[in-house]
Amino acid sequence: MSELTYENLTGLQKAAILMVALGVETASLVARGLKEEEIEDITREMTRLRDIPGPVIDKVVDEFYQMMKAQEYIEQGGPDYAERLLQEALGPHRASEILNRVQRSMHIGGFQLLRRADANQILNLIQNEHPQTIALILSFLDAAQSAQIIMRLPDDLQREVIYRMATMEKVPTELLNEVEKALEQQIESVETGHAMNEPGGVQVVAEILNMAGKTVEKTILDEIENRDPDLAERIRDLMFTFDDLVYLDDRSIQRVLKEVDTRQMALALKGASEEVKQKIFANMSARAAEMLREELEYMGPVRVRDVEEAQRQIANLVRSLEEEGEIVIVRGGGSEEILV
Repeated sequence: MSELTYENLTGLQKAAILMVALGVETASLVARGLKEEEIEDITREMTRLRDIPGPVIDKVVDEFYQMMKAQEYIEQGGPDYAERLLQEALGPHRASEILNRVQRSMHIGGFQLLRRADANQILNLIQNEHPQTIALILSFLDAAQSAQIIMRLPDDLQREVIYRMATMEKVPTELLNEVEKALEQQIESVETGHAMNEPGGVQVVAEILNMAGKTVEKTILDEIENRDPDLAERIRDLMFTFDDLVYLDDRSIQRVLKEVDTRQMALALKGASEEVKQKIFANMSARAAEMLREELEYMGPVRVRDVEEAQRQIANLVRSLEEEGEIVIVRGGGSEEILV
């Protein structure tokens, strides 16, 4: 079983890790506010957890704390007030992520039911729905969960759903009610949300495409660019892919290399451009670069999905290091704008 990483955790896994981190006494108090089936799901997930890395626990606890603060800010002064405070504390990107998660959980508790289902179950439930309905439902799931479902859709439906997610604006309660009533025929009863909700948008799409794999990402972004170049650019601005390693300065590349073993980097480079390879080799010692080249040479044929998974894990690592302020990504191939 591969080591748990924060980027790959499901919502249920985060809940289980949080309960472990809180300890028996505090966790039992939290459990009193949960439904019986929720406690069962979390307990079952807790039994599956093994050797959770300390940094993963820290990030889960920090996310929980930030979401609790965000909810408190919303209750005090509304979403705009919460957004201002969170941006001051966390920066615009992280603030947007936290606020989106809190608003989704506060506004549409019924869709939490789908988050406990696996990708195939959800796919069977929604695959015959209108693309707009699919886009709405996927917007309320975890990004990793939505990515799994997106990859199982037919190519033409993939592109249509992603485009509708990216262009989705505020959704009236009446529409949410209709969707939930349709779901209620197959899953247990759920509650409706507030007057207006904003489930989709470029942030959600960027999170999903970051996890969907290079092939799906390129196909969908190319289609969106044909329909709306500005929208495609806005999505790309919120993403970081393995190919974007060329936009890291040398110090940042060296920092990333400290966290990635030779086997994983070789697997990721198997499908990389020559520019990315040279960027990596140039920031390694002569001995380390030679070892990496040998690993690449003797690796032999590998599955595309294994290469994409290795690239995704490294890209996730880069995004985490950027959020922590440890590295710098210069976007746009020489743009003077620097994101930290």
